[in-house]
Order: sequence, then structure tokens, then C-alpha cells
Amino acid sequence: MARKLGSLLVVLLAGTSMFAAKVGAISGTVKDSSGVPQIGAVVEVFTSAAALGATVFTDDHGYYSADNLLPGTYQIKVTAVSFLPALRENVALRAGTRVLVNVTLSALTDALQSMPARRSAHTQPDDWHWTLRSMNRPVLRLTDPPNDHDADLAVARPVSETKKEDRSVKARIAFMAGSQAEGFGSAGDVTTAFALEKSLFSSGTFIFDGNIGAAAGDPAGVLRASYSHDFGDISQPTVTVTYRRFAAPGVVVESSPYAAMEINTSDTMALGDSVELHYGAALQSVDFARRIMALRPYGSVGVHLSPNFVVEYRYATAEPNTRAAKGFDSAPTDLSEAGPRMSLANGNPNVERAQHQELSVSRRFGKTSVQVACYLDHVRNAVLIGAGDPSSYSDDVLPDVYSGTFSYAYSGTLSTTGTRVVVERKILENLSATIDYSTGGAIDAESNPGVWQNLAQSLANNRHHSVGTKFSGYLPVSGTRWIASYQWTNGIALSMVDAFNASPGQTDPYLSVFIRQPLPSTSLIRGKMDALLDLRNVLAQGYLPLAGPDGRNVYMVQSARSLRGGLSFTF
Repeated sequence: MARKLGSLLVVLLAGTSMFAAKVGAISGTVKDSSGVPQIGAVVEVFTSAAALGATVFTDDHGYYSADNLLPGTYQIKVTAVSFLPALRENVALRAGTRVLVNVTLSALTDALQSMPARRSAHTQPDDWHWTLRSMNRPVLRLTDPPNDHDADLAVARPVSETKKEDRSVKARIAFMAGSQAEGFGSAGDVTTAFALEKSLFSSGTFIFDGNIGAAAGDPAGVLRASYSHDFGDISQPTVTVTYRRFAAPGVVVESSPYAAMEINTSDTMALGDSVELHYGAALQSVDFARRIMALRPYGSVGVHLSPNFVVEYRYATAEPNTRAAKGFDSAPTDLSEAGPRMSLANGNPNVERAQHQELSVSRRFGKTSVQVACYLDHVRNAVLIGAGDPSSYSDDVLPDVYSGTFSYAYSGTLSTTGTRVVVERKILENLSATIDYSTGGAIDAESNPGVWQNLAQSLANNRHHSVGTKFSGYLPVSGTRWIASYQWTNGIALSMVDAFNASPGQTDPYLSVFIRQPLPSTSLIRGKMDALLDLRNVLAQGYLPLAGPDGRNVYMVQSARSLRGGLSFTF
């Protein structure tokens, strides 16, 4: 009898050890959007709606742990008072491992501020990175490092990401046509934009895109390759290589190209529960009459003193590019949105060199956000924009044959301090409005020079005021996305006030409209088809006419008029 009991005990112990070797655990922390641990949150771990694996609660540090789980694919649902439920799907658990799944809960007010526009039942998946509010800071996802409970952790990777998304490729092609400097320049352009996106290594994304156009039979445009990797709270590095090729001014296009190469590296990381760092640098090389190199570092430090109160310091050496808000498929292949900003001085190329420092305080009151900022700008070799072609009688202009515009070299230095106040309000679920007031130095013409020869002597650095307003929205019935903005500046300002503004209030000068309208799909064309309309300075305001020696007028302007439209296909 004793022998039988001993044998049974051995079998039970062996079975217990085998079971212990096969089970695993899922653990993590639950916090709100500001990084505060949530005590007593309910965490449900299940494999299906009918098979609940475990129900646990978070402790004083927001930590939870569901142990003794069999290998498989789990869903995790987290609920807490005053927060929206959070769901994490396709969490793969292997035998003998512990998977870390940190969850950030959002209050209803936070969700209303950051959620994308609602889609109708007939609307297909939207553009990859559309945002209604351009240049918004990313939402912080701050979590603590793993504690002692999290030894031998395996990072959670949803099955759909590791097995399916890595093989998926997203593609887009767009055909755009229109006229730059409409009514004041002589050139128009037809461009073909394309973009390919593929997920790599589960947490990495590779994007290859560009715009190709032609003038006088010579191809020109922009090619861009970018790779980003998400290491969670540790780091999100991005590397982008951009190549630009345009025609040289005043010579045969086929024999003298203008080319530029840029390598841009950036990274974002969180320090503790309240500090976010974003930093990087762009190395730019320009080939024209000679090669010019420029290093453009940038960075920002944001401190979240509370969930609704942020203090930020920002340093920049180049003006922000807001094209991402509209999509690169609508970007022209001219110099108007190409970096680095370059002009000619006595026939020699000069690259604009700038330093921008800014300290801002942002506060949110329900559906309204307010930002107050002060800044300091120092710009050498400042570039002004004109419409027309005065290259036949001036060595200080760099014409762009693709847009009918030119860059003009300002001989002085723009040094100025300024302030900015931005108020952003979510009026309706699919409608938001922004008002931006800025004051600071800008390059202007103190008196109307009348003729081209008097332009250089009339330019000066004076203080101006700028007021801008922007509305952005989404129409659920038709799927239409739109942005309409207007920015006014007092006086005859030839450069923008607060040109380095990267806040939600940043707008193009004067009246601009952007519309992206989904079109009904057909059996002949698979994927999604959108109509695009991109109008800049619709009323052609702010033009300063100058009479040239040849009797024709050229114009100086903050922003040249641009009317472009086309079709975009997403596969």
C-alpha cells in the first residue's frame, strides 16, 4: 500500500512540474495619459468572449499579474472608474514566459481631443497618417521600467503584427496638375507622386515616397526613403534620406542640374513620468556652382507638470514643414517646399542659416487648449520669395523654372524676439478651430520701391503683427476631409512673422484651402480613390509689384499663389 501511495505521489509531482513548466503569465502596469498609476483597475484576460482566463486587480503601483495561464493568444480588457475601457488584442503567450502589457487609460475628455474623425459605414480605411491638426505634439505614453515582478519578460507582440503585417505593403500613387504663381508666373507643372509603406521587424516601418515632375523635358523632383523603429518607452528613432533634383537657372536645363541630399536622424524618448525629449539633426548637401554643406540640429524638451499643463523648450535651425498634414502626394516638385532654402548673392549660392529658440506654456481647459510662447530668432542669408523671372538683369535671384517663382537674397540679418498666443477649440465632434496671434520682426519694404533697382535699399527688419485662423473638419456622410486657413499680416511684410511656428496654429499666409474627397470605387480600379484640391493664397494677396528694366513686372510675396488638383489611388 505504501508503495502504491509513493508511486501515485511521484506521478502527481511530475504532472504538477510539467504543468508549471507549460503555463505562463501576463503582467504590466495601468496608468492614465499623464502617467499616474491607477489603483483597483479591473484587468480581464481571456481567449474568447466565452472563455475567461483570469480577472485580477491593479495594486497601489498600478501593477497587475495574471499567472498560471496556458500558452495561447489572449485579449486583455482593462476597466476603471472615470475612464474609457481599453482592449489589447492578439497578445501571444508562450510556455514558461511572462509577457509585459502596459495599458494607458484615456478619460472621455482626452478621447474627444485626440480621436480621429468618425467614419461612416461606407467609408474605406483612411490615409495612413492623416491628422486634422497639423504639427501637434505626439501624445505621451509614459510608463515605468519593469519592476522586480517583471523578471524574464517577453515583450508583447500581437500575432497580427508579427505574422501578417510584416508581409503587407501599402501603396499610393497620385497624379497632380496645376499652376504655380497663378497669374503672376509662367510655369505650371504636372507631377506623379507615389508612396510605398511596409512593416519590418514587427516594430519597424519603411516608407519610400516621392514626387516626379518635368519641365522643358528635364525630370525633376523629390525621392525620400525613411525607416522608423518603435522601442516602446525607450526610443523611437527615425532615419530619413531625401534626394532632390531641379533645374539650374538661366542655363540649358539638360546640362546643369541642381541637386540636394539630406540625411535626417531623429529620436523621441520619455524620461520618467513627465518629461519627453525629441531631438535630431539634418545633414544637408547642395550641389550647384559648388558643394555647400549645412548641419541643422533641432530638439525640444517637454515637461508635463499635470495632465493638462505642459512647459516646453524648442530649438530649431530650419522652418517646419507642414506638408505631412496634407500628405506628400499633393506636394509640388519645385523649390517652394524643398530644403535647404538657398539663394544667390552676386551669382554665388548661399544657404539660409537660422537659429530659433522658443519657450512655451500650454494649458487645456476641457475642449479648449491655450498656448503662450516667446521666441528668439536669428537668421542669416534670409531667403525671400518672388513671382516671375528677373534673372536676366539680377545676380541675386535663383529662379525656379518649375513654379514660375524665384528666391531672393536678403543682404541683412534678421534678428528678432517675439510672442505668440494660440487658442484651439473643438467646436463639434468633427470640427475644430484655431486662432493664432503672433508679433515679431519680419523683412519688409519700408516704402514701395516701384522698380527692381530700388528693392535692396528699401528692405529692412521691422516689427509686424500677424493673425491667423484655421478650421479643419470631416464630413462623415461624404468622407470629406478639409482644412481652410487665413493669415493676415499688417504692412508690406515680405517674410512671415514667426516663421518657425510649429504650434497647432501654424498656417500658410493668406487664404488657403485643402480638400480630400473620397470617390466611389469601381470594379476596374481596386483600392481607394480620392480627389485632391490644394489651393494656396487663393486671392493672390500680398504681392508687391516691381518694374524691371525690360518693362515687365515681377512681384515679391510671402507666399506665391498655387492652384493644384488631382487624383490619389491607395492600394
